[in-house]
Amino acid sequence: MTGAKRPRHNHVELAQRILDFALESGMPAGERLPEQALASRFNVSRTPVRAALKILAERGVVASAGDAGYRLAADPATIDRAQTELPETDEDVVYAAVLRDRAARRLAEAETVTGLMRRYGVSRSVVQTVLKRLAEEQIVERAPGQLWVFRPAPDDAEGQDESYDFRLALEPVALAAPGFRVDATLIGLLRATMEPLAAADDRGFDVAAFHRSDYDFHVMVAQCCGNRFVGEALLNHHRRRRTSSASRTLGVFRLRQSTREHLDMLDQIERNQMDLAADLMRVHL
Repeated sequence: MTGAKRPRHNHVELAQRILDFALESGMPAGERLPEQALASRFNVSRTPVRAALKILAERGVVASAGDAGYRLAADPATIDRAQTELPETDEDVVYAAVLRDRAARRLAEAETVTGLMRRYGVSRSVVQTVLKRLAEEQIVERAPGQLWVFRPAPDDAEGQDESYDFRLALEPVALAAPGFRVDATLIGLLRATMEPLAAADDRGFDVAAFHRSDYDFHVMVAQCCGNRFVGEALLNHHRRRRTSSASRTLGVFRLRQSTREHLDMLDQIERNQMDLAADLMRVHL
């Protein structure tokens, strides 16, 4: 991973995720890519989304739509992935590796910058950038000395029970709280991922896509909640869930059922039947 210095941001990674989403969703040429909806989906502000769309525009994948932002420049079926594939930064690679290795328990509860430098073969500045990002997402925290500590994730049976109790107490409240923002565009983006999963058979079911959509759905509930304190608590909890491997032992039948439950909740959110959506969330959890 060593070599020429690369930008210290994740705009390239975000651009790749936007491109992958557009292709997986089968968006037609001319489809608008609203900044706010993308920011909500990927849990970032509009500034990095704007920067990521500019990267895609440089590669001819998207085009300016004036005051409307950007639109998809070509039919996804005609896009040559070899020409649009975006290089990952060292920070992107190490960030993903840390989440993966922590979920697999290949990383200890406490690590040092020097230890991570040796493990991933990158510079101190890359590791420090990754740790800063993980700290902002409430996944790690600074400890005395040179240590960085992973915050608890719901891995064992007791942790899973506590996680579900926490979510059961707050996620229905988040849906029913006054001021919940119903974002039709964001709901449409979620549906584009979930509906193919719900219709897939066991052999065609994409487990990785399920985990992404599951995370995106529950993050959407947190972000759209009218109570900022409830939303922030849930958002931090879902970020920490990403370092847990416990939920990945579920069978395809339950994952497909969970996807259909997500879609049922989206139906009620679109109808502004928030109390019913909250009841469905209780059953879901």
